[in-house]
Amino acid sequence: MEPITFISHIDHLSKLKLHHITVPAEIVDKVGGIAIRLMCSINGNKSFHAGMVALGGGAAYVTVNKGRMKKYGVEKGDVVEATIDLDNSKYGMEVPEELEALLEQDDEGARRFEMLSSGKQRYIIHYVSQVKSSQKKIDRAIMLINNLKALPEDEFSFRKLLGLPPKES
Repeated sequence: MEPITFISHIDHLSKLKLHHITVPAEIVDKVGGIAIRLMCSINGNKSFHAGMVALGGGAAYVTVNKGRMKKYGVEKGDVVEATIDLDNSKYGMEVPEELEALLEQDDEGARRFEMLSSGKQRYIIHYVSQVKSSQKKIDRAIMLINNLKALPEDEFSFRKLLGLPPKES
């Protein structure tokens, strides 16, 4: 697929408390539907990993967080030029080198990580990526992969993955 450029605007979904750009139905159809991982650029800025979420009427939206809006100099209501392209990365987002190094060294951890759905893999990648310090990324990666290996293969729990106690009933 060639990159697709279109005009949209920054909008806000108050119920979900998020900002987004709208992807028109005809463009959603061109890329093959909403279950596609994308690279998205706004006003020619550096592309970011994204996914489309159904908006209704065949249209979809791509979330644009406040930090990215500030960095790009856009705000709610602004008309923007958006460019989307298929995301050809393995996990649909950039993997921190600390997590990548751990998975290269831990065969069982890598095997268990690869068994997860792509959404759960992205959750782990995102959780490790959230901190700035390289040491904290290493600590988070080790904790998550060790907790993942401790789970039975046929059972997954975000609480156990994060090392949290079970919820009280």
